[in-house]
Amino acid sequence: MNFKRVVIKVGSAVLSENGKLAKDRIRNLVELIAKLKKAGIEIILVSSGAVSAGYTKLKLDKTVLANRQALASIGQSYLMSIYQKKFNDFNITISQILLTQADFDSRKTSKNIQNTINILLENGVVPIINENDSVATDELVFGDNDQLSAYSTYYLNADILIILSDIDGYYTDNPKTNKNAKIRRIVKHISESELNQIVTPNNEFATGGIVTKLKSAKFLMDNKKSMFLSSGYNLINVEKYLLHNIYKNGTIFQIGN
Repeated sequence: MNFKRVVIKVGSAVLSENGKLAKDRIRNLVELIAKLKKAGIEIILVSSGAVSAGYTKLKLDKTVLANRQALASIGQSYLMSIYQKKFNDFNITISQILLTQADFDSRKTSKNIQNTINILLENGVVPIINENDSVATDELVFGDNDQLSAYSTYYLNADILIILSDIDGYYTDNPKTNKNAKIRRIVKHISESELNQIVTPNNEFATGGIVTKLKSAKFLMDNKKSMFLSSGYNLINVEKYLLHNIYKNGTIFQIGN
């Protein structure tokens, strides 16, 4: 498949490590985006990480919602400054767009978003959509805003959503507790029981989390779009898939018989 427009969503677990921003991973992501752009693929980046970035500057209790919103307001500008430096190395102009999932519920607002994104892409700019965590609440409570990236993929007419996560695919069971769990390479149907799995704060595999990723995949599949879930720690699988249509690892969610 020849991809023309791709949404890449990167989670906060990928962007941060040991209380700091993982600048090497950000550099690798930016380098991948530069390669994709050189191949003629339009890229929209949906980035988490504002709260994590803010926490590197101010150690507030992240279990308190108001604190998390304050950290997001601090972290947005810091995170964007890091992106700016990395993209400058490849002479790529970026823009920031702060959205929430609710912004797509308004026909007028969603049309304005579409117009802005299209103009940016036509001029070679990489739009970076940050969830507006400083005013929104759902994104801070339910799962790293995977669903915002799914909405962005659909409403902005992208071919596929790439989710870069701390897990390298969707498994038959939790691979952290079951060594016999096997990765599901291609998923063409998601059951209600899978969508209604219990998310607990003590389960790293779910929090952030596999349930919101499945909901994102279900939304896209219902709208005849695809999603690719892969590791954000090693981007070679995403690169081979998007540039050479070579599928090595990860999980592809797509409609089909």
